[in-house]
This record gives sequence, structure tokens and C-alpha cells, in this order.
Amino acid sequence: MSRYKGTTYSRLKAINAEVDTFTVAPVSATAATLTVTAASHAGRTIVLNRAAGVAVTLPAATGSGNAYHFSVGTAVTSNANTIKVADATDVMGGAIVVGSVTDGSATAFATQATSDTISMNGSTTGGLAGGLVTLVDIAANVYAVSGSLSGSGSEATPFSATVS
Repeated sequence: MSRYKGTTYSRLKAINAEVDTFTVAPVSATAATLTVTAASHAGRTIVLNRAAGVAVTLPAATGSGNAYHFSVGTAVTSNANTIKVADATDVMGGAIVVGSVTDGSATAFATQATSDTISMNGSTTGGLAGGLVTLVDIAANVYAVSGSLSGSGSEATPFSATVS
């Protein structure tokens, strides 16, 4: 408490109010590619806002604890939104629920041992506006993943192994 010695109670209360109202603005991704960095994106929400899809590359998983949040702001109408790990040694572990706006059904899809890519094609694997995916760097070479995506038609897994 010596750090605040001489600081009045009302000033401490004001400092606390400033901290409580501090927010970090989301990042809008509108280019064809996005290379995620800890400095620019950790703890922030990245809004995927390109109808032709955004190809996202995560930083190498080191166990930093950094969380990366992705939201679909613009529905994919061609290509796909993709989120890939940095290299062939990194993988994802967890599950994503894909819900169909066509019939209201939903299916949870778990990763496989080699999953390193999430694809949202605008229909069966998600990619409609409102989807949310979070990846947390939990260990060297491992991202934990969770989320929910909105799609159309019969749901299909958004996970694959494409990074080599």
C-alpha cells in the first residue's frame, strides 16, 4: 500500500472507476489474410468482416495463456473463413457447436489428434454472422478451442488438418 501513500480515498475510488470502465475495442479483419500477433490481438475480439472469407494464421503456441477471440461479423458467401495454427507441430484441442439456421438443429464437433485448422464455409461448417470461436494458448504446441458457429444445411465438422 505504500505505493498509494498520501492518496485520498476519493482518488483511489476514481482510479478504480477508470480501471472498471477500461475496454479494448475489437479488431475488424477485412483483408484476405490476417497474421495474428500477441501484441496486437491477445485478449481482443477479432471480427471477421469479409464476405469472401479471411485466412487467419495464429502465432506459435508456447503456453503463454493468451486468448484469441473470433466473431463472424459478415457472413461468408464465397471461399471460407479459416483459422490455422502457425506450423505443423501446433494442434487444437476442444470442441465447437455448429447450429443450423435452416432447421434449428445443432451438433458438437470435437477435434481429432491432428486438428490444426478451423474452416467456416458459410453453410455446413458455420460462417454466418454471430459465430464465436475462442482459442487459448495453453501449452507448447497446443491451443484449446471452444465456440459456437451458425450455418445452414446439415452441420459438418469445421476441423481439419491442413498445416504442413
